[in-house]
Amino acid sequence: MTSLILNCERGRSITLEPRKTALACIDFQKDFVAADGMAASRGASMESVNEAIPAAQRVLMTARNAGIFVFHTREVYAPDLSDLNAYRKRNDSAVGAAGPLGRFMIQGERGSDIVASMQPAPGEPVIDKAGFSAFHQTSLDTILRTRGIEVLLLTGVTTQCCVASTLRAAVDIGYSCVLLKDACAAYDPADHEATVRVIYSENDTFGWVSDSRRFMMSVADRH
Repeated sequence: MTSLILNCERGRSITLEPRKTALACIDFQKDFVAADGMAASRGASMESVNEAIPAAQRVLMTARNAGIFVFHTREVYAPDLSDLNAYRKRNDSAVGAAGPLGRFMIQGERGSDIVASMQPAPGEPVIDKAGFSAFHQTSLDTILRTRGIEVLLLTGVTTQCCVASTLRAAVDIGYSCVLLKDACAAYDPADHEATVRVIYSENDTFGWVSDSRRFMMSVADRH
């Protein structure tokens, strides 16, 4: 398949080979993004998340049509919290707490499911991670290396937490990363913007930043 030229912030661009590119759909779980989920029930502002979902849907459909490999992630833990690290056991009382859709971030609970609008298609793996990064004690790197993936496009929630953690881990092990900023969100927009600025920092150390519109245009104008 022909390559794509994806225009990015600060006048940069990146050439993508669809067969060597993967789309990460990070933690679009009900408890994080749904109106009846745990985040909303605890008073989190859902406005930014609600704006990011349609952009993420457009990216997902475009990636599928372009033949780009897609994977999804969920942050989930064992019911007995045996895989929750010691720091979070001491300091994060939310994990495992009762919520409107079951225990928060626990395997098998309704709130841990991916929302209907971002449901995986057949053949798209779901990576369950007991931590923030999608590479933390998972098979993701092996899955990507086996397919010859070199570039990751990142969407998801929240920008400053699981999205940024995945991006940083990916860069450390050799992947090129593009954050599609309007398809990511934080409950506080300032956290989202700060994370984008960090990606820009030190001469774009962590990669590229683009958006859903430019990604869709790159697929439409493929060379």
